[in-house]
Amino acid sequence: MMAYRAKRLPVHLGPAAWNTILGPQTYGPVLRGSRTADFVIVGGGFAGLSAARRLKQLAPDASIVVLEAGHIAEGAAGRNSGFMIDLPHDLTSDDYAGSGDDKAMIRLNRMAISFARETVTDYQIDRNYFDECGKVNGAASPRAKAHNDSYAAHLASLGETSQALDAQQMKELTGSAHYQSGLYTPGTVVLQPAGYIRGLADGLRGDGVDIYEQSPVDEIAKDATAWVVKTRNGSVSTGKVILSVNGHLESFGVEKGRLMQLFLYASMTPDLDSEALAKLGGQSRWGITPSDPMGTTMRRIDTAQGGNRIVTRTCAMLKPDTKPSPRDMARAARVMQRKFDRRFPQLAGLKMEHVWAGHLCLSMNGVSVMREIENGVYSACVQNGLGTARGTLTGIGAAELVCGVTSDITKHFTSEDRPSRLPPQPFRQIGANAVLRWQEHRARSE
Repeated sequence: MMAYRAKRLPVHLGPAAWNTILGPQTYGPVLRGSRTADFVIVGGGFAGLSAARRLKQLAPDASIVVLEAGHIAEGAAGRNSGFMIDLPHDLTSDDYAGSGDDKAMIRLNRMAISFARETVTDYQIDRNYFDECGKVNGAASPRAKAHNDSYAAHLASLGETSQALDAQQMKELTGSAHYQSGLYTPGTVVLQPAGYIRGLADGLRGDGVDIYEQSPVDEIAKDATAWVVKTRNGSVSTGKVILSVNGHLESFGVEKGRLMQLFLYASMTPDLDSEALAKLGGQSRWGITPSDPMGTTMRRIDTAQGGNRIVTRTCAMLKPDTKPSPRDMARAARVMQRKFDRRFPQLAGLKMEHVWAGHLCLSMNGVSVMREIENGVYSACVQNGLGTARGTLTGIGAAELVCGVTSDITKHFTSEDRPSRLPPQPFRQIGANAVLRWQEHRARSE
């Protein structure tokens, strides 16, 4: 038996703006002293909290402890774009079409959405945080439209519907003349991700799950009878541990040299006043993903979600040490300001209120790590940039594995290959970032 020791902890730059705009929250306690539990979950994001909910469904009388390194909704769960996508969304392809069994992946993604929908109902989470409005792939060039056309044809071959939008329809939606066309797909749920995660955590607490915050795990070690999960101020002895830490899995020594640690950057406007809204036009809520996966994601939200704001997200950087730098942030902020100004010249120069970095983890072959790592230690990790849906699925699956339940989710993820080995350093970082910069340049208008 081995011990799993965290070599480093997650580092975040900038606020988790989705959480900040919701206002103050009640924080959970810090773990202090020693205790026992039937299950311990390391990580309180989409995967970890979904695992806790599924465990509560399968073993309602069990004692469950969640250990979150920071505060709920301050990590990746408060830093993503909030798209819970049902359709194939392969970030390594030209048009999102997957390379595996797309019908199976669609079915699984919709199981994640259904699980989240039931959570919203059961825990009385604000429906504005779970908007079943679909999304649009925006296209600003003939090349991008060709990507959308290819994707639409692929969806049609799967029996899925989509709707082409012309430039006028895109302007009526967004208030921007930047987009020449778009492709609407109806099945995506657009989240206020921090609002959903806060509501999920509150619901779990009401169900008797103990969620400890500011309790980063330093070590998981086996003693004579149990796994002991150690934090700076306390420990929990348990028979079963679920690691739901996404790319931080590598920090515990698991799948080293096989996980790509990336950062994406985002910015958010202030709450737009009546004059700015009049200049902007368009609808009060919409979500645009780029037709080229290396383009720019845009969202507009309204007062029920945290203010009338526009979110811009772009700029990918491989950072094997999982630590963005202020210089990286400053460059990304300049790029995002240009992207915003180009799309909304009527608001050009508007200073962003929030700029932040968000961590994501990919494997070269697109697989997750959802399996039993060692007797009693399970993983719900590697979300491949699809944290809301894939994180929910791996969390559900890990909980089912722990309880000995076989399902379509467990069958899918346990049958996947291991993540492919990556090229050695420094070639990995230099080469990957050169490719990312070239792809961003190629998709610069998207």
